[in-house]
Amino acid sequence: MIAASIVSAAAMVSLAILSLAFLLTVFRVVIGPTLPDRVLALDMLAALAIGFIAVIAIKTGFTLYIDIAIALGLVGFLATVAFARFILTNGASDQAERQPSAATVGEKKQVRKDGRRKKGGR
Repeated sequence: MIAASIVSAAAMVSLAILSLAFLLTVFRVVIGPTLPDRVLALDMLAALAIGFIAVIAIKTGFTLYIDIAIALGLVGFLATVAFARFILTNGASDQAERQPSAATVGEKKQVRKDGRRKKGGR
């Protein structure tokens, strides 16, 4: 009887801690200054959801919840990898747009309206 009350109290405490962590993570998703911060916070939300499911599985004794938590872990991992790939492809294209081309760095070429280079002069 005492063991059941200890498990119940530990489940309540862990749910309270997970709830606080959930609120702080949602704050990071909303306020996060950069996109990688937001992606990391979304990954943390998936981990917190897994924690919630695990605690509820222990509290209720219904072990099917563990399978759901494993599936959520796989989906969360794939989502994080997809977001990371998205950031890398967008980051590479943003850097290419920011870096000046060789024509603008070196000698500036004078071009006529028809697209041919002017002869002589600068």
